[in-house]
Amino acid sequence: MFTNRGRGGPTVRPVMLANVKWRAASGAHRWPTAKKWLPLHTGPHHAGRQAATAATQPRPTDMTTDCRRLAAEATGLLRRLIATPSVSRDEKAAADLIEQFMEDSAMHPRREANNVWAVAPGHDDSRPTLLLNAHIDTVKPVASWTRDPFCPTVEGGRLYGLGSNDCGGGLVSLLATYAAMARAPRAYNLVCLASAEEEVSGADGISRALPLLPRIDVAIVGEPTGMQPAIAEKGLMVVDAVARGRSGHAARAEGVNAIYKAIDDIAWLRSHRFGRVSPLLGPTLATVTVIGAGTQHNVVPDECRFTIDVRSNELYTNAELLDELRAGMGSELTPRSTRLGSSAIDPAHPLVERCRAMGMVPFGSPTLSDQALMPFPSMKLGPGDSARSHSADEYIALDEIASAIETYTQLLDGLRL
Repeated sequence: MFTNRGRGGPTVRPVMLANVKWRAASGAHRWPTAKKWLPLHTGPHHAGRQAATAATQPRPTDMTTDCRRLAAEATGLLRRLIATPSVSRDEKAAADLIEQFMEDSAMHPRREANNVWAVAPGHDDSRPTLLLNAHIDTVKPVASWTRDPFCPTVEGGRLYGLGSNDCGGGLVSLLATYAAMARAPRAYNLVCLASAEEEVSGADGISRALPLLPRIDVAIVGEPTGMQPAIAEKGLMVVDAVARGRSGHAARAEGVNAIYKAIDDIAWLRSHRFGRVSPLLGPTLATVTVIGAGTQHNVVPDECRFTIDVRSNELYTNAELLDELRAGMGSELTPRSTRLGSSAIDPAHPLVERCRAMGMVPFGSPTLSDQALMPFPSMKLGPGDSARSHSADEYIALDEIASAIETYTQLLDGLRL
C-alpha cells in the first residue's frame, strides 16, 4: 500500500517526494505485505509524539527510502496485475485488484463498470484539474511468446509479462505518483483514473467514466513513451468501401466488373496526398488493408469490398477526411466511426513547458490511445517503449518504473496550470 490508515486510526499524509534522487532496488519485486512507508501522522493522536522529537520527521535518507518503497510497491502491484488476465472487455478481476489496492491505500476509489478512479482531497472547483490516466486492459497474447504471458518474471532487471509495458508500468507509476501528491500542497486538483477497454476503444471504457469525473482541464496519459512527452497523436478512422458494377458471363465480356472500378479508386487513393502536413505527426495516411470480390471464375463480379485504414494528423477532423475521400472516389464509403480523431496539446501549455524545462523533448506519436476520446488537452508520458507493445515477451525494466515515479513527482511538484 502506498499509504497506511488503520480503522479508526490516525489520518496519514504521504511524504513529499519531489527533487529526490533515488533508484529502486533491482530485486524489489515481491508484493510487500507489512511495509509502511514512513507516513507522516497528523491529528491529536500524535501531536505529543511529533512535538517530542524532530527525529520522527523524514530526513533526506528517509525520503530516499520512501522512494525505494514506492517503486518496490508499484512493481509488486504490477506483478499481481500481470498474473491477473485482463484482456479487453474482461478486466473485472484486474479492476477488483486495483480498487482494493486503492481502498487499502486510503485513496477512497470510485468505480463505474471496470473503470476505477480517485479524487484527491481538497478538490476545489475554482482550480484547474489534472487527470492522471492509464489503462487496465491488454491485448490477447500472440502465439510467439516464449514465456507464460501471465507469469510475472524478473530477469536481468526486467519484469516480463503481458501488459507490463502497455501499459501496466505507466499505470502503477501514476498510482504511486498520485499517492505521493494527493495530500501534498498543490495549486491544482488531482484525479487518477485506471480505465478499461482502451485497446478496443470500447463503450464501457473511458467514455463511460469521463462524464462521472470532475471537470478535467488537462491529462497525462501513461502510455509508453520513454518518459518523453508525446504532445500529439494520430487519430484513426476505418472506412468500409464498396465498388458496385453489374454481373455478367465472363465468356461474353458482359457486365461491369466491380473489381476494375475498385482498382481505379485504389489507384487514386494510392497517389492522393492530403495537403495539411503536421510538423509533429507528418501527413495523414490512408491505406487499403483488406479486399474481397467475386463468387466464381466465370461470373463478372458486381461488387468489390475493401477496407481503408485512415491515420489522421491533428490538422484534420475525420469528417473532413471522409468528405475528401468521397470527393475523389466513386465507391460507397461508410466509416465505422469518426470519433477517434487526432489529439494535440498546445506546445506552449504549462505542462509541456515544464517538461521542456526538465530536459524532455516533445514529439508526435503515431499510435492511438484514449487521448482520442478526451475532450480536453492531453499528452502521453509514460515509462517503457512503444515498440515493445503488443509483442511477444513484453517487458518493462524495473529502473524505468523507478525513474518514472521520480520524473512524475518532479513534474507535478509546484506545477501551475
